[in-house]
Amino acid sequence: MAEKAKKHLREKEGIVVSDKMDKTIVVRVDRRTRHPIYGKVMNLSKKYYAHDEKNEAKAGDTVRIVESRPLSRLKRWTLAKVISHGEVVEKIENEAEVTA
Repeated sequence: MAEKAKKHLREKEGIVVSDKMDKTIVVRVDRRTRHPIYGKVMNLSKKYYAHDEKNEAKAGDTVRIVESRPLSRLKRWTLAKVISHGEVVEKIENEAEVTA
């Protein structure tokens, strides 16, 4: 009787955009929605800062994050699971040097 019911936490799936901070990852979550007036399907994305205690997620990985208490000014999510490992695509800073 004294047991508390587990609170249902929100979960989101997304792709790790950055893992350069210690114990923090930035996850981009994509969603599709219709425009309220014109009806066109739009792809919208939002970035979430998530806590990664073991630094196990790398850039390009697909991960699942769950809502948690505020851990810092921006972090309100925690890494739950790394679903799949992705390839890291390095950005080419100066395309002129590559083509020349």
